[in-house]
Amino acid sequence: MNSAVRVALAQLDLAVGDVAGNTRRIVETALRARDELEAHLVVFPELSVCGYPPEDLLFHKGLREAVGGALETIRRDIRGIAVLLGYPEYADDGLFNACSVYEDGKLLCHYRKQVLPNYSVFDEKRYFVEGRKPAVFRFRDLRIGLNICEDVWQAGPLAASRSAGAEVVIAVNGSPYDMASQPNRELIVAERIRENALPVLYVNTVGGQDELVFDGGSFAMDATGELCHRAPAFDEELALVTLRPGSAKVALERGTVAPLLGKEASVYSALVTGTRDYVEKHGFPGVILGLSGGVDSALVAAIACDAIGADRVRAVMMPFRYTSSMSQEDAALEADTLGIRYDVLPIAPIYDATLRQLEPIFSGRDEDVTEENIQSRVRGLLLMAISNKTGRMLLTTGNKSEMAVGYATLYGDMAGGFAPIKDVSKSLVYALARYRNSQSPVIPERVLTREPSAELRPGQKDTDSLPPYDVLDPILEAFIEEDLSVDQIEARGFERDVVVRILEMVKRNEYKRRQAPPGVRISSRAFGRDWRYPITSGYKFPG
Repeated sequence: MNSAVRVALAQLDLAVGDVAGNTRRIVETALRARDELEAHLVVFPELSVCGYPPEDLLFHKGLREAVGGALETIRRDIRGIAVLLGYPEYADDGLFNACSVYEDGKLLCHYRKQVLPNYSVFDEKRYFVEGRKPAVFRFRDLRIGLNICEDVWQAGPLAASRSAGAEVVIAVNGSPYDMASQPNRELIVAERIRENALPVLYVNTVGGQDELVFDGGSFAMDATGELCHRAPAFDEELALVTLRPGSAKVALERGTVAPLLGKEASVYSALVTGTRDYVEKHGFPGVILGLSGGVDSALVAAIACDAIGADRVRAVMMPFRYTSSMSQEDAALEADTLGIRYDVLPIAPIYDATLRQLEPIFSGRDEDVTEENIQSRVRGLLLMAISNKTGRMLLTTGNKSEMAVGYATLYGDMAGGFAPIKDVSKSLVYALARYRNSQSPVIPERVLTREPSAELRPGQKDTDSLPPYDVLDPILEAFIEEDLSVDQIEARGFERDVVVRILEMVKRNEYKRRQAPPGVRISSRAFGRDWRYPITSGYKFPG
C-alpha cells in the first residue's frame, strides 16, 4: 500500500531584501516542520529567499551574491526533510522567477515561472524571462508538478504539468490582497482542478510590503475541487496537509478550513497588517498622528493601536478658532479610551505670526483657501517637528475620496510617512469605524453621526466643496477601479455635470497624489503603483 506524504505549508511574513534573515527563517521553519509536524516536504512562498516583490533590487549584484550564498546555506543546513522554495535565478540565459526542491542537499526539481504578470501592481516582465517547460518530480510515491503564482491563472502551465505526469500540483505564490482576492484565487484554482482533475496545494506569503499587503490564505483542494485546508488570513502558519497516493487519484486528508473574513473584517486586518509591518520593518519606535475629532483620524488611531500597541502611539490635537468643542471633546475621549498619549497644541500663535509675516504680500487680497491651507500646514509643521525629535513616524489620515479629488493640503495634512487609509473611501471609513467599535467601542458615537467637516472656516462642511459621499464614492469607484467613461457612469443614474466635475477634479489633482506618502492597498486599483495617470494632460472629459 502506498504511504502517505506529509507536506507542510509555510505561510510566512518574509522581508524584501533581507536574504540572510529570510534564510534563517526558512531553515528554522523547515526544521520545525521536520521535528514537530514530522513532515516529509515543506513548501515556502514565491521568491521566499529574497522576499516579494524585490523590484529593482533584482538588478543589484550584491543581491545576486546573497541569493547564491543563501541557497548553499539551505542545501547544507536542512536535512531530514525536503524543501521547496522560491528565489530569483541568475542564469546565463536570463533572470528567472524560479523555485527548486532540495532534499539532503540534492536538487530534486527545478522550475521557472512561465506566465509573468505585467498588469496592475505587477511588472515582472521588467525583470524576468519566461520559463518554457513544466517540472514534475517523483517524491516518495507521488509525482508532483510545480507552478508559480500567475501560472495557475492561465490554463496552460497546470495542464502541461498533468501531461508531464503530475498527480498533484504545488503552486507557490506572492499574491497580494484586495477585497476580492481570496474568493477569486479559490475560484481560479477550482477551475484548473475541473480542467485537470488534479489536487492543488496553494501556498501564499503574508505580511505588508510598502503599499502591498499579502493576506496568506494558503489552501489545499482535492481532485474534485473540494477545499480541504485553508490557512487563516493575515497570520503566519505552518500547517500540515497529508496526501495519500492511490491507484486512481491522490486523496487529501481534510484539515482545518479557516473561515473567510467578511469585508470589513478583512479590510481592517489588511490595514493593521500593512501599518504594523511598515512601522516594524523600518524600525520606528512608534507613530504620531493628528487627532482632529473626525472619523478619519479616529479610525487611523485605532488601526495604529491595534497594529503596534497603544504605548507606541501618540496623538496631538491642534485646535484653532474654528475647531468645535465637540471635536476637542471627542478627540480627548478617544485618546483616553485607547490609552494613548495625547497633547493639545493650539495653532493660533503660529498662524497669526505667519499672516503677519505675509502681510506685505497678501495686502489688498481677500481671504480664500490660502488661509485655510496655512492652518493645515501649521499643523503639518508641528507634527513633523515632533516626528523628527522623537523618531516616531507620522501617520497621515486622509482617505481615498479626498486623495482622488484633491480635498487635502499639500505639505499640510498630506505630510507624513505612511497613509493607512489612503485606499479607503469615505463611505468605507464609516463602515470600518463601526466594525472596529463592534469589537470594542473606542470611537465616540458622535464622531460617526456628525456631518463631516475640515473645520477650516466657520460652519464649513465637506458638502460645501464635494457631492455627498454616497454620490461621490460610487462615481470615483466607477472611474478609478472600473475605468468607465462619462457616458457609462451617467448611465448608472448620476448627473452628467456632477460626473464631469468629479473626474476633472481627479485629473487636476494628480500632482498632489504623486507627492503623497505610500499607503495600504485594499482595492483592485489604488493610487500608487497601479495608478499611472499623467500629471500633465490635455485630455478633457466630455461634458
